[in-house]
Amino acid sequence: MSALEREIGELWDRKQDGDVSADTAGEDEYATLEAFLDALESGEVRAAEKSGDEWEANEWVKQGILLNFGLREIQQYDHGDTTYNDVLPLADASAYGDRGSRNTPDGTVVRQGAHIGSDCIMMSPSFVNIGAYVGDGTLVDSCDTVGSCAQIGDNVKLGANTLIGGVLEPVENAPVIVEDNVSLGAGCRVTSGFVVGENSVVGENTLLTPRIPVYDLVEEEVIYGKLPANRRAFTRFVESSISDHDLFEGGAYKPAVVATDLETETLEATEREDALRE
Repeated sequence: MSALEREIGELWDRKQDGDVSADTAGEDEYATLEAFLDALESGEVRAAEKSGDEWEANEWVKQGILLNFGLREIQQYDHGDTTYNDVLPLADASAYGDRGSRNTPDGTVVRQGAHIGSDCIMMSPSFVNIGAYVGDGTLVDSCDTVGSCAQIGDNVKLGANTLIGGVLEPVENAPVIVEDNVSLGAGCRVTSGFVVGENSVVGENTLLTPRIPVYDLVEEEVIYGKLPANRRAFTRFVESSISDHDLFEGGAYKPAVVATDLETETLEATEREDALRE
């Protein structure tokens, strides 16, 4: 256990016991919270990490994020011509250029406590919430949202109008994971701790959530909550259990995700997109 993890754990217990609040927190408590936010932004600590083949939430990291809300008062901040009210300011983006990352105006919003890697492109408007991790070489396109604690790998492409859901509570729940070299088409939604395996290509407007089955044609099985690595995925509709109800003339259908092997044409298309960024 690191010193920072121990300090966050002790502060969490004090908050739960009612020994400290936003009214009583002082210099020492805020020093711990600031050190924690710095560690998040640098990527030194993460809300979830891979252990073997599984992703596990770091509960103490999510506790630290909740403490930053619970032990701070709402303040007024200025951003350009806008005055806003929050418990935290936006992230300081002044160092992004030094590591080759771009954030375009006007409306690329990164909240304090989010990690933006090297050689990233953040298109406007887009939003990255506290605790999120955006890996090196990743594209966050226009109208994208990366929710709290979401873990986005290296060289990922988030197509325009993509939603990566946030999972902050309960603290033991793993957030949404998008592993390295994934391409999500425009309008995709990934929610509720779903894991997208590395090197996968997902068709536009696909909903990936644990409530929707993934028909993996490679292993010939139906799975929930994850898309295996090296897959091409897209939405199809399958017959619903209420299909024979009198109200549904012609049958009722529900969305599902179909996963197949990556095809040569699919890989060539994503490589062409890569060339546009060089």
